Amino acid sequence: MPVEFISAVHTDSGANGPAASARTGFDPDYVRRYARALDDGGFDHTLVAYHSASPDALQLAQFVATHTERIRPVLAHRPGVIFPTHAARAFATLDRISNGRLSVHIISGGSDEEQHREGDYLNKAERYERSDEYIQILRKVWTADGPVSHEGKHYRFEGFHSDVRPVNGLVPISVGGSSQDAYRVGGQQGDIFGLWGEPLKETAEQIAAVNAVADAAGRPHPRIWVSFRPIIAPTDELAWEKAHRTLGVLKEQASGTESLRHYKTAGRPANVGSQRLLDIAERGEVHDRCLWTAPAIATNAAGASTALVGSPETVAQALLDYVDIGCDLLSIRGYDPLNDAIDYARYVLPLVRQELAHRAATSQAA
Repeated sequence: MPVEFISAVHTDSGANGPAASARTGFDPDYVRRYARALDDGGFDHTLVAYHSASPDALQLAQFVATHTERIRPVLAHRPGVIFPTHAARAFATLDRISNGRLSVHIISGGSDEEQHREGDYLNKAERYERSDEYIQILRKVWTADGPVSHEGKHYRFEGFHSDVRPVNGLVPISVGGSSQDAYRVGGQQGDIFGLWGEPLKETAEQIAAVNAVADAAGRPHPRIWVSFRPIIAPTDELAWEKAHRTLGVLKEQASGTESLRHYKTAGRPANVGSQRLLDIAERGEVHDRCLWTAPAIATNAAGASTALVGSPETVAQALLDYVDIGCDLLSIRGYDPLNDAIDYARYVLPLVRQELAHRAATSQAA
């Protein structure tokens, strides 16, 4: 499979900057401009994230699909919010609207507190069990020749039939996480497996863990999606100056924004992915070629937060290091989302693609 690039849609211009207090929640003009910038810039996919307080992800993914020509929305979805038969129809409908561009990223949930906000009181192990069952139901509905019935631990229904099918028969399913439960569900069910940006050694170990589960299940290895927040400038020196300015803004937000203040005072995060990022940060601020962990400390690892810092050439080489260990979906989104996306499209994506094309041509010639 070719190496592809993923971004992430932000829903208003204040979503990740000092103007966060002025957020409107959803600015259609901004989202339209952002999505078209990704489309025109050559990104392949864009994550449409899910949070209990955010604009509805399903509608946002449709908005993105409607206002773009080629970029593929990756719809984050939390099982437990809507019944899987309804989800199967909704996803198939959106896949039809987008002419087969949809992928779905299943979020089992790393925070009990966040799950409780939407009435979900399963524990983490039970949530992963539910995700496993949910994915099976989605695929059963999409591929059935007639009515479908199901009786499992979390869901039961009889005689369900959907008139709408995905364009290509199935919608690709992504699973993410860093726990043994995540590896199990991802290896057994995922077409894609998502990781946050850790050092190369730790990332390779996680890939091996997921692949071992897939091997045991007799399934193909999932494609590996790894996420970073690159900080680039014309030279490495200027990029590090920019990085420390960005860190100052993140620290200011952490002290002045209620949600981030909560993250900083709530203690160690419950989810394993955040715990791993913080443990790695304690071992060192810079790893490998240019992986920077200080933003994870500043945000208490509230999501994908580690950065790749350097010139476009340095960051492109760092991304290729991850390609070399088995990552072929490279998620890069900045702390200044729209402007960074434009810069990545101009200066980073072409370098990575040129090197990969050169490798392919050299391999064929040999």
